[in-house]
Amino acid sequence: MELAHYSDYAVRLVNTEEPTRNKDSLTSVDAVRELFGVSAQAARRATDADVTRLRSVRARLRAVFTAADAGDETHAVDLLNSLLLEFPVNPQISGHDYRHEDGRPKWHMHLADHPTNATAGYAAIAAMGLAFHLTEYGVDRLGLCQAAPCRNAYLDTSTNRSRRYCSDRCATRANVAAYRARKRLETDRSDSTGLTAENAQEATPRTDR
Repeated sequence: MELAHYSDYAVRLVNTEEPTRNKDSLTSVDAVRELFGVSAQAARRATDADVTRLRSVRARLRAVFTAADAGDETHAVDLLNSLLLEFPVNPQISGHDYRHEDGRPKWHMHLADHPTNATAGYAAIAAMGLAFHLTEYGVDRLGLCQAAPCRNAYLDTSTNRSRRYCSDRCATRANVAAYRARKRLETDRSDSTGLTAENAQEATPRTDR
């Protein structure tokens, strides 16, 4: 498993909140456990305190995406480094879930669960995964959705670095909005041109030919 895969942890956590819509789904221990997915052992350690702790980590991760989206690479890296220092990882060589045809394990690097608490474990994995993604693919691969009012985080994996939206739904919505804006502009220009021509005709004295 590529270590950059763990960057999805960061995206999942950041997108539990939609600030511009005043929505927040990180409101309970069950919501915390859902973030971990298949990591049942880490999820079982979650308590009410992790709701508040993870919200704090979420704000710091969103700041990383915001800086990256604004083109401020140095600030994005500094913010991410502070998370890495505060939440160190426990790397291990693992062979679970992956096997060669002859049954031998496919050894790979795995970021083990943090023993302290659920938040520390999640933050360590999310920060390290995002760090691997950033260094492997570039800071400009971290973005925030451009379809207002959505500002969900996303990781751009397109070949030409062209992604601007967090989902197909937002991309479609943005395209429809852009189309309608163009049609309104065309209509306004047409109306303006028609009035100008009419006024000009009235202002021009008629001459006998």
